[in-house]
Amino acid sequence: LTLLNHYPMPDAMMKLDEEAIADCLLGFAPTKSKKWALEKAQKVLTAAQNCPSTQTVLESHLLSLKTYITLLLQLQEHLKTLEKQIDTLAKEVKEYDLLLSIPGIGPKIAATILSEIGEIERFDHPKKLVAFVGIDPSVHQSGKFTATQMSITKRGSKRLRKALYMAVQCSLRRSGNPRLRQYFDQKRETKPYKVAVIACANKLLHLIYAILKKGVPYQEQTV
Repeated sequence: LTLLNHYPMPDAMMKLDEEAIADCLLGFAPTKSKKWALEKAQKVLTAAQNCPSTQTVLESHLLSLKTYITLLLQLQEHLKTLEKQIDTLAKEVKEYDLLLSIPGIGPKIAATILSEIGEIERFDHPKKLVAFVGIDPSVHQSGKFTATQMSITKRGSKRLRKALYMAVQCSLRRSGNPRLRQYFDQKRETKPYKVAVIACANKLLHLIYAILKKGVPYQEQTV
């Protein structure tokens, strides 16, 4: 975005070579590598060369582009501030540290789960929490017919389902949660990938319920 703000026209971009663009990118993103910058510079030049509007561009379009870029950059900074405030508030909640003790659950996922679930005392059984999240199976019936292919209900918070999905993905990595990985592999022997992931999300949610109810951090033998 910052590069585009400096060089909004394709012809201005094409006057630079890959090395110059790479150096410019590194000035905006000093933590990135030179290899990353050169790869991005090559893509930028290719995009500039293939741009259909190299000849006639209205001044109003350039003004709109710069305005949108400024707004996006400001929103990104605002989001960073909000994330810091969320982290500060979350650290004051005991349940936050309990969730962080579970392999695969990081600060953002833990904060999302806590904010979406609320007080765990609202649920007197883990199945009610599963139903609240919307990852319980929906059964389709008509008369005496009951479908054998079932999908989840998708009730409740979409953000919470996404957070659980991300937690499962992190848990299934090599350095994640070995027990949950083992459970996933067992499910994959007879179930499709998505079904196995939903089963892991269900199991993880049961674990979250138990940890929050008991107020005891995660231990390997609790899985």
